[in-house]
Amino acid sequence: MSELERSTQQLTSQMRELVDKTIQRGVKGIDYVQSGKTPVGLTPKETIYERGTLQLYHYLPVTDEVYRIPLIIVMATTNKGFLFDLMPGQSMVEYLLKEGYDVYMIDWNPPVMQERGLGLDDYTQDFLPTCIEHVQQDCGVEDVNILGYCQGGVLSLIYSATHPDGPLKNLVCLTTPVNHHKMGLFRLWSSQEHMDLDNLVDTLGIIPAEFITNSFEMLRPAQKAAGQLRLWDQLWNDDFVKSYRAFQRWGDETLPLPGEYHRDCTKELMWDNKLFKGELLQRGKVASLKNVKVPLMAVMAEHDHIAPIESTKPLLDLVGSEDKNELTMKGGHVSLIAGPSAVKRMWPKVNEWLGERSV
Repeated sequence: MSELERSTQQLTSQMRELVDKTIQRGVKGIDYVQSGKTPVGLTPKETIYERGTLQLYHYLPVTDEVYRIPLIIVMATTNKGFLFDLMPGQSMVEYLLKEGYDVYMIDWNPPVMQERGLGLDDYTQDFLPTCIEHVQQDCGVEDVNILGYCQGGVLSLIYSATHPDGPLKNLVCLTTPVNHHKMGLFRLWSSQEHMDLDNLVDTLGIIPAEFITNSFEMLRPAQKAAGQLRLWDQLWNDDFVKSYRAFQRWGDETLPLPGEYHRDCTKELMWDNKLFKGELLQRGKVASLKNVKVPLMAVMAEHDHIAPIESTKPLLDLVGSEDKNELTMKGGHVSLIAGPSAVKRMWPKVNEWLGERSV
């Protein structure tokens, strides 16, 4: 075959592929627009406790034998927990169940106006201890493990620091900021110079989800548009579209926050950095991270734009744990949990570390 014939054949093949993808984009674009919400959070579970904004799930075990110590996932307060259970094959919950864990999750509902007065201490000194008691009653075991994500990790650290003799045996913190003065743009536009926090909280009572969503989007203003361009380019790819829509739904369902909780987190953590300094008080107890002495694993993302690595990396130096492990991965704040790298690296690493400490 001559060079001209090979070039012609190659160009013909490329043109056919382009035409096929263009046709598929048109057909699937109509399907995309007309379809409803992507099903998420499909792993079977039951609600064992709920109170207003708080919801505690138990995922049904799938193995004949489970680890002795149950695992409680504590979700970030701004988002729904189905990030850990996006879809079959892309679900950390599903993976953990298959590995033999007894999995529970503390998840959140949108708070109502009657809950506007909930403060940070309600989460760390009431919600978490109460959920732990219900898990203990449900599974008949005193000890618990906790895996906290982002702000869920912050709540878990504060709980652990103020309950040093509690039932917590092992703690995994995923993308958990502890030095809030290193929170980059988040700290910049939440500063006292730019935000009339008291007026915001006192006027609204509940901080709207749109306020939270816009704060996230302002960190990377072009990200949404770039994602839509990638969607158009991959619209012919069913697997990509399915995953994209699941992540999109998770982002679209960002939660509002109780005003007092938002005020506490902004003033105590973001402005005064009291958790980092060991000065945070919760109902008369000092939440010093030196009091956290349980085995601890800290997982952080190199390219995290929400909890920058500068804010998460100091954790192991601050806690009093002797048994501690750090895992730094490429990726971002969300892909760390449910992206391809998470499936291949993060999940197995957490399983390896936690499994041998859960018997």
